[in-house]
Amino acid sequence: MESSKLPIYSALIANIAIAVTKFVAAAATGSSAMISEGIHSVVDTANELLLLLGISKSKKPADKDRPFGYGRELYFWSFVVSILIFGFGGGLALYEGITHLQHPNAIENPKWNYIVLSASFVFNLISFLITLREFNKNKGDDSFWSAVRKSKDPTNFVILFEDAGDVLGVLVALAGVYLGNKYHNPYYDGIASIIIGIILAIISYVLIKESRGLLMGESVQEATAKSIKEITERDEAVEKIFYPLSVYLAPKEIVLVLETVFKEELTTKQINEAIERIQTKIQKQYPNIKQIFIEPHFADSKTFSLQAFT
Repeated sequence: MESSKLPIYSALIANIAIAVTKFVAAAATGSSAMISEGIHSVVDTANELLLLLGISKSKKPADKDRPFGYGRELYFWSFVVSILIFGFGGGLALYEGITHLQHPNAIENPKWNYIVLSASFVFNLISFLITLREFNKNKGDDSFWSAVRKSKDPTNFVILFEDAGDVLGVLVALAGVYLGNKYHNPYYDGIASIIIGIILAIISYVLIKESRGLLMGESVQEATAKSIKEITERDEAVEKIFYPLSVYLAPKEIVLVLETVFKEELTTKQINEAIERIQTKIQKQYPNIKQIFIEPHFADSKTFSLQAFT
């Protein structure tokens, strides 16, 4: 799935504008839910900036210190973003809600809350729809959750979940302000803030789990591994190979290791020619595989990494 900066920029612009208006409204009305939403928007703004930083750093060319490149910078910063959503977004919203329940304050001038939250809902919804359109464009025929699990580009789903949290958070904040004003009960506002914190904590958990998997290193899909095995074994010089070893270093950077048994009668020159031929065939079909290491073995070798998968 290809990444796009459009969802990040749309979310960034929306969150900067919304954060300012939310804090102004919170200062005017004393709403706990509004403060939580303002914090939420500030965290979201920081998250977009961190993702852009990760994208920029991940494109740095390989050097002697990082011979395989800096692709995993994107995975690292997406993991940081996932933690921030919980630690600052969810944690502070929970804290603000609990504090408001302990020291309730009636909301003043609720009309400002309605104006700001309604505007926030519109902008957040537009950003969410832009992000969802980009996500659906890239996911193909996969189901939503299957596409999230398969995606090797965190920008495809981090912003989507973040925008979904924004839309839900604004709706909850609106409900808290409305119920608190209607029943003259400030506790509704505090409860709304706690619910916002719980929503963000759930989203953070999902993102941390997915981002951690990418940071730890994920292999190509099983269908791709089988296809690579078939391509290699169709070569006239190959007797057999064992299960391909692979790892994503970035969304479009894969390292592949093939433990290969070549036919015994081949000379060193013929094996080298076969290696170049196999590399060309694989990279033609899978251009994201940037580096291929083919390790020749004898037929009776006991050093294969994953014999059980043959």
